Amino acid sequence: MTENYRAGLVTCAKEDRISILPEHLIDSILERVPLEEAVRTSILSKNWRYRWTTMRALVFDECFSRKFAKNGAFGRNGFIRIINQVLFLHKGPILKFHLHIPNIVLDSFQDIDQWMSFLSRNGVMELILTNFNRRYELPSYLFSCLELTKLKLQNCFLKPPPKFEGFLNLEDLYLRNVDFGANLCGPQISLPQLKKLSMYSCTNVSNFNIKATRIWSLAVFTCPGVMLLQLLHSPCITRFAIRDFVQGERMNLERVLRNLPVIEALYIDGSSLKFLSAENIPKWLPHPVNSLKHLRLRNFEVGDLDQLHGALCLLRNSPNLKSSVIQLYMEPQVDVGLASNHLDTPNCLDYTLKQLQTVEIISLEGSGPELLFIKLLLAHSPSLESLTNRPSRDSDVQKRFDIAKDVMQFPRASTNAKMFYLDLEP
Repeated sequence: MTENYRAGLVTCAKEDRISILPEHLIDSILERVPLEEAVRTSILSKNWRYRWTTMRALVFDECFSRKFAKNGAFGRNGFIRIINQVLFLHKGPILKFHLHIPNIVLDSFQDIDQWMSFLSRNGVMELILTNFNRRYELPSYLFSCLELTKLKLQNCFLKPPPKFEGFLNLEDLYLRNVDFGANLCGPQISLPQLKKLSMYSCTNVSNFNIKATRIWSLAVFTCPGVMLLQLLHSPCITRFAIRDFVQGERMNLERVLRNLPVIEALYIDGSSLKFLSAENIPKWLPHPVNSLKHLRLRNFEVGDLDQLHGALCLLRNSPNLKSSVIQLYMEPQVDVGLASNHLDTPNCLDYTLKQLQTVEIISLEGSGPELLFIKLLLAHSPSLESLTNRPSRDSDVQKRFDIAKDVMQFPRASTNAKMFYLDLEP
């Protein structure tokens, strides 16, 4: 063994590459591993000892709760006790806090209230709370977290105190199974920086009184009584998704689209389309939806005349539409004669979809109205590049073959349109 080689070994032995890593790199590594692994890094070197106690992101997600919930809430390694120990040792700000509350026996949410109080004093900017226990009433401490930029809540009561003015820095708000209480005159919440709002299965939504004029993405799913006009007040909305709309105010499709001057992507289900199209919707809207480029229809009953009129209205009044995804749904034992007759009339669509390039049809069963609707799209889309058909999972091989044979015979306005037949819906 040469002297140079021995010197190299000594140098490598003395050099502790883990210890000399830059602090920002150590922090970045710790934030990317599960919390238990971050705690174990204390044994690596002096520089890493208790470094995890200054982590700016604490993630107690489903993987974490699944591991410790089996020990109960307050056992030696129980869910509540472990989190209490972590927070007791923590030093410095917490910018991100993710908490998954499992369905375990809890006498109260007192400890969780204390965690919210702890966060309010440590500059939290991203709070994710997914609750699978009984519904949790958020404490007033939450409304002291004014640095929040992202807030995600599930299965909670959200009742702002009377003097609460708003989250001035919040950009992303996600609410699932949230109850806003029965107070009919709640304070208006100012959300001047809010860009993305998603609401799923929320109740007492009419009491969610917000002022947000910068929203560009809005999703409202299964929220009875929602006041759409209030939420559509933002002139910046480019993406709008609605499902299972239940009337909270007098509303129709024309009025919704009028409040979406720059909409680029629209997601709507059949029942909402039927509700918004029931008031004798006109063939031509006062103002075309020039900005709409992407349209997705979910559970669209092409055999329902109201839904069909609504879909044709959207197609006819969207001159720059480029893509459409249509998930079909056929209600059994429903008379589709009126819809079929309407689709078979010469001037059913009476408009050329000049920009439409891609169409995807999902859950195709091969009924008369479905095939006539596809025929209509092919005949009025001169720029179409691809039509993808995904048959229903219930259809057999013979049914799929019959669908393909029928569609292949339809005349096409585009000589470049390619047909794709995929066995099953995604």
